[in-house]
Amino acid sequence: MSARAWTLLALGWVACAVPTGLAAQDGLCRPGAGSNEAKTLAILSVPVVFSPGAAPGGPGGITLGVEAARVPGVDPATATPTICRPGKGPENTGVLPALARPRLALPLVHGLALEASWIPPIRVNGVKANLVGLALTETVGRRDGLAAAFRAHATFGSVNAPVTCDRDALSDPVSECFDGSLSDDRYSPNIMGLDVSVGWAMAGGRLRPYLGSGYNRLQPRFQVNFTDRFGGTDRTRLAVNLDRVALFGGAAWQLTDRLAITGEVYSDAADAATGRVVIRRTFGS
Repeated sequence: MSARAWTLLALGWVACAVPTGLAAQDGLCRPGAGSNEAKTLAILSVPVVFSPGAAPGGPGGITLGVEAARVPGVDPATATPTICRPGKGPENTGVLPALARPRLALPLVHGLALEASWIPPIRVNGVKANLVGLALTETVGRRDGLAAAFRAHATFGSVNAPVTCDRDALSDPVSECFDGSLSDDRYSPNIMGLDVSVGWAMAGGRLRPYLGSGYNRLQPRFQVNFTDRFGGTDRTRLAVNLDRVALFGGAAWQLTDRLAITGEVYSDAADAATGRVVIRRTFGS
């Protein structure tokens, strides 16, 4: 793939993933990279990164898969705001223990493949996600030996959840949330990244371990949406920009010629790690 094509693709993803007009909005808070707010948003970004979830050099063809990823916890000290809402207790970051999303991969020419994922806006346990993942992958090497994959990926969309004021906070007399309405806050991950991975064949090609690393540009945005008992609505916006190095590794086991399962550990070394399991079914050749 030419350098010009990669540049145009990256510029297109920037246009999709970065919200515009934030600086002109009232109530915008920009905490520093070392703030609790930034650390919390970075931790929550780890499970939604659209990582490979597969070893380079696997079977070709159209693949459909389902991914399940653990959502790492945020300790109460880190979940307590330090800049934008000082004096407030810990945010409700442990709404869901895991997330699931479908995955689709379409082979293109010259070893390229287009990957996509979409979590539709269906509310589960108070959480409604509308997240899209996209990736363009180029694979080189042999299926029965050593292979490498180069990926450009992006994750954008939003997750709505009662982060600021959950039901417990609404019934706590010492909380600023007391007797208000359940908040419906919005988190937008806005992740773009590049990664490279290397995999090799074992057990007659049925087992493919792999290791990789990458760079992620995080531009998470968060908006509070809470109405207190006096009828006042808090619409504070948070915006941070972060750079992270990712490390990951796993193994894909080919159960049959068409069915495979992959286990992956994905780590943002500065913040948190998550585990992923992906089950894939291949169609065509």
